[in-house]
Amino acid sequence: MNFEDRLKPVADEVDATIELYFDKDPDTLEDAMRYAVLGGKKLRAFLVVESCALHGVPYKEALKAAAAIECIHAYSLVHDDLPCMDDDDVRRGKPTVHRAWDEATAVLAGDALQSLAFVILGGLDLPSDRVLSAVIGLATDAGKDGMVLGQARDIAAESANDPLSLDAITALQAQKTGALIKWAATAGPSLAGDDIGPLEAYAGALGLAFQIADDILDEIGDEAKTGKRLHKDADAGKATFVSHFGLKGAQAKARSLVAQANDALCVYGAQADGLRAAANFVISREH
Repeated sequence: MNFEDRLKPVADEVDATIELYFDKDPDTLEDAMRYAVLGGKKLRAFLVVESCALHGVPYKEALKAAAAIECIHAYSLVHDDLPCMDDDDVRRGKPTVHRAWDEATAVLAGDALQSLAFVILGGLDLPSDRVLSAVIGLATDAGKDGMVLGQARDIAAESANDPLSLDAITALQAQKTGALIKWAATAGPSLAGDDIGPLEAYAGALGLAFQIADDILDEIGDEAKTGKRLHKDADAGKATFVSHFGLKGAQAKARSLVAQANDALCVYGAQADGLRAAANFVISREH
């Protein structure tokens, strides 16, 4: 089965779960929120669902946790697309939220999606100490020590006198991209009260491979397939994994990281084949 065919039913169920938290007669704010969060690959949601399945977390609760991470991811994209940030007009092949509505609506929709994530996650029907840990973990990985810090460092890099070193880029991307992937991949053992070690190792390698693949797509991708503007980093003169490794070197590094991620899953045997397929997809995707 094509991996995207495996993603779709999970994406559909996660979208249906998110819909439960919207009013039947939405206003402009909820329309913008829906527009931002529904659809898309839902790769992070897939990681949540698969990791929860490995650790016996009930499927309904796994879908809620998956919905929460997608709300955080969507909020980050809405804000990242704003003129004061990356100033993008297109996301997933359609106008960005601030283009479809206006900047104020985009800011508020992002704010509301962030809040909704914690409403959903805080309502999990699981032991309260595990729910609290998941809430604190997501807030940490999404905030000043995680994704937002990575975003801030990425913005600062645009006006820096010298391009970032490879170590600096790696650290930045571990926050900007890797932190949410880590939370998603370790949601299962975290919510079950199990050891997160194997899936944390998987997520560390996967998050870096994902960003290298993004840098490669920005260099040689097809805008019609990616659904967003490309060559942004090169146009801004920013250092990337491609600028450091070269195209072939970056591709080889991404393959090596995926192998490393898949090796971390050996403790799960064939039960983790879904996560292995996700890792392979990360570096073969065209969008």
